[in-house]
Amino acid sequence: MNEDRTARMRRARNIRAAASACAVGALMIGIGAGVLPWWQVLSVALAMAALVWWLSSRTGRTDRIHEAPSESGERVIGTYAVQPPPTGHHPASPYEGPRHHLRVTSRGIEMWERADLLWKHPWPELRVIVDGPRLRIHHRGQEAGTMLLEQPGAVAEVRLAAQRHGVA
Repeated sequence: MNEDRTARMRRARNIRAAASACAVGALMIGIGAGVLPWWQVLSVALAMAALVWWLSSRTGRTDRIHEAPSESGERVIGTYAVQPPPTGHHPASPYEGPRHHLRVTSRGIEMWERADLLWKHPWPELRVIVDGPRLRIHHRGQEAGTMLLEQPGAVAEVRLAAQRHGVA
């Protein structure tokens, strides 16, 4: 299990635990203090449970999409979080998780934005270049992307996978 998936699973568990603690706390305070009638406390607890269910199902759906091979006989070698390029917009929330992922398979490389496949290229058509901490990928002579992978050593792992599949 790679570090990125472990972090997402930990984040989903933390979300569920925090929401459960809030729901139990609201029930205890609301009922114990007599501030709210029982039916209002119950409706708040049910709303919290629905929110927790939605957040964890969303995380699980994205994980299942990333782990499923696209073609028969294809193996997923690794999935790496890609740091977003700097923009003038507000940065992503730390609770949101990484937005872009580079998935390396036995047949090629795929670029994902959450649950959407942006591009997929087979190994024979690729050229992978390590440029310091950045990874540059060329497809048929044109640059497909320059990216900075979040995990330490991920650039070297992708380059090693490319060499094993005969990519220059």
